[in-house]
Amino acid sequence: MRALLIGGSGQLGAEIARRWNGYEIVAPSHAALDLEDASAFEAALDRSQPGVVVNCAAFHNVDRCTAEPERAFAANAVAVGKAAAACKARDVAFVTISTDYVFDGSANAPYVESDAPNPISAYGVSKLAGEYLVALQQSRALVVRTCGVYGLRASSTKGYTFIDRIIAQATAGEAIRIVSDVVASPTYAGHLAEALQRLVSAGATGLYHVANAGPVSWYDFAAEALRQAGIAHPIEPISASEWKSETRRPAFSALGSERLSALSIAMPSWQEGIAAYLTDKRACDRGG
Repeated sequence: MRALLIGGSGQLGAEIARRWNGYEIVAPSHAALDLEDASAFEAALDRSQPGVVVNCAAFHNVDRCTAEPERAFAANAVAVGKAAAACKARDVAFVTISTDYVFDGSANAPYVESDAPNPISAYGVSKLAGEYLVALQQSRALVVRTCGVYGLRASSTKGYTFIDRIIAQATAGEAIRIVSDVVASPTYAGHLAEALQRLVSAGATGLYHVANAGPVSWYDFAAEALRQAGIAHPIEPISASEWKSETRRPAFSALGSERLSALSIAMPSWQEGIAAYLTDKRACDRGG
C-alpha cells in the first residue's frame, strides 16, 4: 500500500512516516506540495497513485486563525474539501485530522462522536467546516478528531514540545506556571499514528475520536511529566484568565469515543502517552 502523506514534516506526520510498517510513504515537503494548490495536489495524486491520502497539514496557530480567518478557512476547510473531492474522483481513501476545538467546552465528560459541535474560535469553525465539506463527498473518507498532539518533533508554531519545555524550565530552575482549569486529552503522536494505521487497514470511514484516554488538566499533565522524568520541581497553577490570549478556547475538550471499540482499538491512557514519549525521546537522543 502506498500512502501520500501531506504535512509529513509535522509531529504527527513524522510518526506516521516512522511507524506505518508495510506502507510506502510518499511525503512531499510543503514547498513541493501545498494542499491549497488544488491542481498541484491532483497532479501529485496522479503521479504517486496512492491507495490512501493522509492529510496532517493545517493552519493550526489558533491566535493567527483569529486574526486571519480567511486564511484559516482556505487551509482548513476549502483545501480539505477539494482534496476529498479529488480523492473521491480517483477512488482513493482520504484521511484528514480534525480537532477537539470543534466543541465549546461546556461538557463535564469527554466528548464523543455523537455530541453536537459548537466551536467558539475561528480555528474551530474552520476545522468543522472542513469536516462538513469532507462529509458532503459521501466517499471513502475518514475524519479523525484528536486533542493536544505532541511528538518527538518540535511544534512548527512553538519550536518545542510541551513536555520538553516543562522539563527544560525545571532543569534550569525556572518558575513554571501552568493553567489548571483547562482540561483536555493530550495525545502522543506515536499512539495516534498507530491507531490511524489500524483505522485505515480496517477500511474505516466517517468520524472517529482518537486521543489518549482520560481527561486531565494541563497542570496535572505537566506535574505527571516531571514525575515520570524523575524531576522534583514546583509548578504554580494559574487560571486560564491569567494566560493572555486573544482567542477563546474550550475549558473542557477531552475526547472519548463511541466507535473505536467496535474495531477493537483501545487508546492508551494519557499517563501511558507521557511514558511512551519519554522512552522514545531517550532512544532518539541516543541516536536510536
